[in-house]
Amino acid sequence: MTSRDELLDELRPTSFAIAYRMLGSVSEAEDVVQEALLRVHQSLDGGEVIASPRAFVATVTTRLAINELRSARVRRERYVGEWLPEPIITDGSGAADDPARHAETADSLSLAMLVLLESLSPEQRAVLLLHDVFGYSYPETADIVGKSEGNVRQLATRARQHVKTRRPRFRTTREQQRELVQRFFAAAQQGDLAGLEALLAHDVQLTGDGGGKVPALARSLRGRSRVARTLTNWLRLLSRFPQVSVRPVEVNGDPGALFLDDQERLLAVWALDVADGQVTGIRSIVNPDKLAHLGPVGDATAMLRSAR
Repeated sequence: MTSRDELLDELRPTSFAIAYRMLGSVSEAEDVVQEALLRVHQSLDGGEVIASPRAFVATVTTRLAINELRSARVRRERYVGEWLPEPIITDGSGAADDPARHAETADSLSLAMLVLLESLSPEQRAVLLLHDVFGYSYPETADIVGKSEGNVRQLATRARQHVKTRRPRFRTTREQQRELVQRFFAAAQQGDLAGLEALLAHDVQLTGDGGGKVPALARSLRGRSRVARTLTNWLRLLSRFPQVSVRPVEVNGDPGALFLDDQERLLAVWALDVADGQVTGIRSIVNPDKLAHLGPVGDATAMLRSAR
């Protein structure tokens, strides 16, 4: 491996970490990373001396991601049903080429945070991530996004205020999360409605993303009773398929599970938000296009059709 190849390999994790948090999509992020690294390669071929390759790739990645996010938002407005980010498995149990190895596990990686970042403008999102997550100074962030330092500070303040009002004030420890999630899945699979309701926050939200390709909720459900009934109905239906297994994993740094068929093909990914000792959010991703990067995907639609 040449020194240039080694440099590009070293820069890839930084580029992916920025691009994925900007776009919430593994496939879109990988396209941005490929283009950003190509530009590094071309600049070096052209004889350019890059004083800080990390700053260079961060700049190129961020600007490409801002442009991609603008066009992605147009596509997401036409998306069938609720749009959720593409999940990554962050506990090391995914495939060897799982892109989770290119992204640091942090609060900024959670599906809840990625969904929240969708409500920011592309520039606000970039500034918040660069300064608050990746630790770039305001002058460095201004250089990367191509704006004045004063403008960047204003963008960061507005983005931070927006995010702060909607983030949980207290996050449960990992040990508490694991114990709570074990009880959650046990109650759900046993059809213990009362036990399940006791674990859910009163304003818990359930969101499904099928992309119009697999049956899913048309819109999010809120409320302990509605969500508990829906979950028990889903898992009662799933019990007709004893070949389906549920494997606990860490999804984007939070507790979750993979639903697999008898050939170990992926049917769904669930990610849970846990705060204040309760489950505050459940995200079910069944759109096969958003699961393909994790491995072989099963035909959930055909399976559900056979149950009728």
